[in-house]
Amino acid sequence: MSLPPLQQFGFARENTNIQSFGSGLINHTWLIESSNKKYILQRINQKVFTNPSAIDENIQAIARYLQQNYPGYCFTVPLRSIHNESLVKTGGDFFRLFNFIESSHSYDTVQHPQLAYEAAKQFGKFTNLLSGFDALLLKITIPDFHNLTLRYRQFEEAISHAAEERIYKAGDLVETLKANRNIVSEYEHIQHNPFFKIRVTHHDTKISNVLFDINNKGICVIDLDTVMPGYFISDVGDMMRTYLSAAGEEETDLSAINIREDYFDAIVHGYLSEMQDELTSEETNAFVYAGKFMIYMQALRFLADFLNNDIYYGAKYELHNYNRAANQIALLNALMEKEDVLHSRVDSFLNKTRVIAW
Repeated sequence: MSLPPLQQFGFARENTNIQSFGSGLINHTWLIESSNKKYILQRINQKVFTNPSAIDENIQAIARYLQQNYPGYCFTVPLRSIHNESLVKTGGDFFRLFNFIESSHSYDTVQHPQLAYEAAKQFGKFTNLLSGFDALLLKITIPDFHNLTLRYRQFEEAISHAAEERIYKAGDLVETLKANRNIVSEYEHIQHNPFFKIRVTHHDTKISNVLFDINNKGICVIDLDTVMPGYFISDVGDMMRTYLSAAGEEETDLSAINIREDYFDAIVHGYLSEMQDELTSEETNAFVYAGKFMIYMQALRFLADFLNNDIYYGAKYELHNYNRAANQIALLNALMEKEDVLHSRVDSFLNKTRVIAW
């Protein structure tokens, strides 16, 4: 029988303090304090990540590359157990342990454009530093995670199997998403465009996946389970989806959903301060599309789940996923209304000879 996870990492029960940590919804995380040092222990959610070893192999491969080429970069690598394992198994569950980065903190919401800038810079820096790493060597930890073609097909299948009352309720939202099918076509064009490069992409760029120092400067990105080969639109698009509106995806007052142009500027300046020379002109032309791509995909997923009786996300109340889908459609519409203005803001940045100091 395998030892409990903390014993596998050499902790003595009597000298160790354990408490739940963070606001993550996928993996269970604890803060461990022992001998005046702090650590982060995580249990991997195998319902989401069916192959934890693939995550560990990806992190180890990236760590080796960064250590060899950019040894000064702060990269969170799992510590080794007493049996020299970076991923331990107990009772069918997988655990890993990290050093706690002292004087660091994270945010659940983006409270100021400066935070959006710092986060975008960190995600851009992560991908840029790994531009020499063959992304195709990484294992897929969530198959088809950002495959918009598949998400649209699942949406169509949900329509064909949905109960009549749910189809009737969702009718206007269904028609809106169908009317914007061109967003899928553009994604399919990108897949066949040689000027769009497959890169090491984080795929989950919400603000809580960045660590900040005491001066609110970005330290590094964390929560690397979704790091896979992908397009830059996944990372930029997810930042737009989660940073641009002061109203989150649970907001049911659709009039509260807007596009904050100063936050958009922060994403542009932060990400491109690291990635401007790495992206092709065709990629930078798709910067605003990245937001449409991710917002539209999330709207499809929420509405498909509503039509499928909430079997994936679950629902805290009867119309939960319907309201989430309506929220994302409102955000998509707000973005498209400002599309020309936002394109001009990207162009303005690219035409400058220096990066604006924030």
